[in-house]
Amino acid sequence: MSTISSVSSISSASSGGGSTSQIASLNKQIQSLTQQVKDLADDDTLTDEQKSEEQQMLESQIAMVEAQIAQIEQQQAEKAQQKQEAQQPTAASATSAPKADGINRPTDTNQINVYV
Repeated sequence: MSTISSVSSISSASSGGGSTSQIASLNKQIQSLTQQVKDLADDDTLTDEQKSEEQQMLESQIAMVEAQIAQIEQQQAEKAQQKQEAQQPTAASATSAPKADGINRPTDTNQINVYV
């Protein structure tokens, strides 16, 4: 059963390694599963019902692998956003002017024009 071995390799690929290498590994598995679906059509030893069941199983595995890829990409996006947010407050506080409070720093409604 080649499908069982592909499921076990999916779980091992998601457990370790860098996210880009995980995505590459998962893409290879999608290619392998797609090839199995194509080879299934040429298999004369199975009945049409067995082929249909096998095809559904392979397609569900492809969907699971695609979901894993989407999850990894979402985690990458979240990490990038967190990193960007962590850098943003320090840059904003260094460049922002003190808030206008109307006492020593006039607001738009609390200004005096003095002409000498």
